[in-house]
Amino acid sequence: MDGFINSEEAYERACAVLVGGVDSPVRAWKSVGGTPVFIMSAGGAYMLDTEGRAYRDYVGSWGPMILGHADPDVTKAIYEAASRSSSYGAPCVAEIELAELIRGKFPSVEKIRFVNSGTEAAMTALRLARAFTGRDKIIKFAGCYHGHSDSLLAEAGSGALTLGVPTSPGITAANASDTVVLPYNSVETATRVFEECGGDIAAVIVEPWAANMGLVPPIPGFLDALARLCKDAGAVLIFDEIITGFRIPEFGVQNKEKLRPDLTCLGKIIGGGFPVGAVGGRADIMNKLQPLGPVYQAGTLAGNPVAMAAGIATLSKLTQTAYQKTEYSASRFATGLKQAASSAGIDISVSRLGSIVGFFFAPKLPLNLDAVKMSNVGLYAKFFHGMIARGDYFAPSPYESIFISLAHTAEIIDATIGNAREVFAGMASEA
Repeated sequence: MDGFINSEEAYERACAVLVGGVDSPVRAWKSVGGTPVFIMSAGGAYMLDTEGRAYRDYVGSWGPMILGHADPDVTKAIYEAASRSSSYGAPCVAEIELAELIRGKFPSVEKIRFVNSGTEAAMTALRLARAFTGRDKIIKFAGCYHGHSDSLLAEAGSGALTLGVPTSPGITAANASDTVVLPYNSVETATRVFEECGGDIAAVIVEPWAANMGLVPPIPGFLDALARLCKDAGAVLIFDEIITGFRIPEFGVQNKEKLRPDLTCLGKIIGGGFPVGAVGGRADIMNKLQPLGPVYQAGTLAGNPVAMAAGIATLSKLTQTAYQKTEYSASRFATGLKQAASSAGIDISVSRLGSIVGFFFAPKLPLNLDAVKMSNVGLYAKFFHGMIARGDYFAPSPYESIFISLAHTAEIIDATIGNAREVFAGMASEA
């Protein structure tokens, strides 16, 4: 692209050739209003739009950029790998190296299959669970997102124990009916479902910290209860750590909580900014995949050398010293944001897991989707536009998380908090 182009013109051109002008719905800014900003380049903690404006970035490509944008070591690894070809369609040593790195950090993962997205990882995990158990039904939790495969785009029916119904046209009622959707953090409801139909349940899939309705932590005992229920019923427990994986010093929530799910879905950081997902877990389950077992799964670009190189370079830099830095920055951000809102008399609740931060316009931290929906989501649009006007780029949705990287220095964090203080004060004066 030669020269600069304003976002309005870019969006108009995009709408003529791309569905809704975007390739992922949240990028269209429907939740906050206005015209999406089009990005031209990014480096460190900053992004530059097509008009030359710089933003402190708190989206981080929705999580993968834990080192910051265009990290020189990752960029070098990508260039060197690409110079040898971007894809072989054959095995490469980099697949082994990345798998070994992951297995070394996740004791529950004995075998791994790389795919091209988190959606593929979750879809594959469920197919494996159904094949392994010989059962059809799965349990997921409202507000947890595991990609857009048919059985996972379901919501609860009219009663707590009813079967799922589709949330999108194009998904058959029969497909969604094999999905039971329960409230997150409700041990009681999960227990009742297992008492009623535990012998029919193939798997429970859960974000151990729900990061797709803001950032909602599990209540004490919730994850342990799921592990116990699955074990007693012979169901497969799947942790979706696509977002949380490698975001904390323990590398995953399962390690932090000392749990061993049967299968784990990973993505985001393990690809270093490239389209990568992975499903891993118990060898007896994973070995059901072809070519060892009968369960079919394949991908032309799965394990391609460039994505593997980016992942290896990224994970290799995630030392405990690196985590100390991201923990400090994220803690500084979370504390500063809470204080900035409080100084303006605005109630917010803040959650943090490692370098992921969430906040809600609510005095008490919500613990499930219904509570999230009761927060004042309308205030988020005002906050979003006030911040982006000051050069701080947050997710264009109140239901997303904030991602802090190694590139976010104390000075960058403090500049953002200073802007937040102004925005909150302005919001208070309008109330």
